[in-house]
Amino acid sequence: MRSVWLHRLAVLAVTLVWPLIWVGGLVTTYDAGMAVPDWPGTYGYNLFLYPISTWLSGPFDLFIEHGHRLLGAVVGMVAIALVAVAATRERRRWVIALAATILVAVILQGALGGVRVLLGDRTVAMIHGCFGPVVFVLCCVAAAVTSRSWWDRRWDGRAAADRKRPGRGVVSLATTVVVLSYVQLLLGAQLRHVQPTTTPGMFTLEVASHITGAFVLWALTPVLFLLVRRCGDLTLSRPAGWLIWFVGAQILLGTGTWIVNYGWPSVLAFLPFGEGFVVRSKGFIDSIIVTGHVAVGSLILATSAVVLLQVLRHRSLVARGAIGASRDADTEKLGDDRSSHENNVAVPV
Repeated sequence: MRSVWLHRLAVLAVTLVWPLIWVGGLVTTYDAGMAVPDWPGTYGYNLFLYPISTWLSGPFDLFIEHGHRLLGAVVGMVAIALVAVAATRERRRWVIALAATILVAVILQGALGGVRVLLGDRTVAMIHGCFGPVVFVLCCVAAAVTSRSWWDRRWDGRAAADRKRPGRGVVSLATTVVVLSYVQLLLGAQLRHVQPTTTPGMFTLEVASHITGAFVLWALTPVLFLLVRRCGDLTLSRPAGWLIWFVGAQILLGTGTWIVNYGWPSVLAFLPFGEGFVVRSKGFIDSIIVTGHVAVGSLILATSAVVLLQVLRHRSLVARGAIGASRDADTEKLGDDRSSHENNVAVPV
């Protein structure tokens, strides 16, 4: 039996974690990670008892850092509720385990954030930033497996046999897109949290790898879309189509991120509006571009993970349906053979 409340909580987690990634990106963009030097409290106050007037009227870096902590705490409460509802309403044990994994991941992510504050370490900050998208992926998977469409995709044997089963090549390509999406996040984190030991040559290599990976990923997404479209299921083809647009937008945001951080690239010098461009430190629009680049990267990873999940499920359902259709056909054939045999038996007069 499908639990509506479990799905609603999963969707709520998705709608909270993605803005949390945005705010976390702003914290890094504005170097606000140390705006509050203590943890888990805020300047000696309980997290939830810190004066609102001081928070809202204080410096912007304090505003986004404390807001980031508050939003993270709300996500933790939602994760606890998700586990409670899953334990009481969900019969699929693996979904209960998924809910528990989300809670553990949220706790671990919060602990990483606290360690980053207490130690003031850039490496921990980078790990914290790379683990956030994993939490977002888990929440998106939970929303997918508890949705109505997940339950409705149960066909009878004949209907499933008429659908095309995704081959191993499709599964491999979808897996490659997921892995490459996360590798891109790791490379982006390296560029965002440049270590003191990074040499100019290493930085150039990381930039070149990041750019190359982006265009390779963009080239793979249309191929994935065409392959999953042949399966005849919009649940697969629509998210795969979104990936094409997401990666394209990500490349534009990446270009904008480079421009606002390092200036107008020489390869775009032919464009007239690039003349006289000046890098401004922490401008609002510039910060939104940089943070948007971080957030869309997480969106690409989550979407590709859901596509892979749906491809695997589609493959499994078609296989089961084909087996069921074969059994139904064998049963019908056996019944026809019995009827024919009975009709051919001589009746004594």
